[in-house]
Amino acid sequence: MIEIGPNLFKRALTENRQQIGFWSTLGTPMVADLLADSGFDWLLLDCEHSPSDVQEILPQLMAVDRSTVTTPVVRPPWNDMVIFKKLLDIGVRSLLVPMVSTPEEAKAAVAATRYPLDGVRGVAGSIRANRYGRMMDYHGKASEDICLLVQVETEQGLDNIEAIAEVDGIDGVFIGPADLGAALGHLTDRNNPHVIETIKRGHKRVASTGKASGILTADSDQAAMWMDEGFTFVACGVDSNILAREADALAKRFIKR
Repeated sequence: MIEIGPNLFKRALTENRQQIGFWSTLGTPMVADLLADSGFDWLLLDCEHSPSDVQEILPQLMAVDRSTVTTPVVRPPWNDMVIFKKLLDIGVRSLLVPMVSTPEEAKAAVAATRYPLDGVRGVAGSIRANRYGRMMDYHGKASEDICLLVQVETEQGLDNIEAIAEVDGIDGVFIGPADLGAALGHLTDRNNPHVIETIKRGHKRVASTGKASGILTADSDQAAMWMDEGFTFVACGVDSNILAREADALAKRFIKR
């Protein structure tokens, strides 16, 4: 009988072991396949700010699933039980849910990842998540395996950050620097001291609940700062950003106009 292997990313967060990740928005299986061998602890496959939908996430997920080192984490476009159902059924085990601002929204996300009577996830017998019916204990153990992370990126979310983190079934809180910076009036200045200090305070408030805290930056120096600050899961780069930056630098070196 095929059994559910452990979600290594979720286990690491539970044990408070720092996890270094990378953000993939280009939305192709070849990029996911390439990044799966880079050695990151986790790789974010994005559906919110990328063209990818559920069907397009599947081959990216398959590319990363083969790695014994890197765990795929998928960000759905919204806190939507129908989208969650599809993602979970194709074998997504770790979700990062955008724009969660209240404990009620966090509870709704948890419910969408649990089968009745603990939640509202629809039941299907033969899906990729249970190896097409070969994993006989999947439905009973699925909730133990799923890692559910939520993004706090509004002032309302900050006000509620402890209550959100303390919701049973939430494994970690990701502080979204871009949207939070915009909400604080600093849309084009993500390094504004007010934004940085607000993020630091948010991290400490999450840490006080015993839950994992996460963040993303495309700045390697800032990534090191967030790691030193104690964030549990840190994404230290974005594929589209690196490709554009390195291509621009190469063109500037060799093309004279």
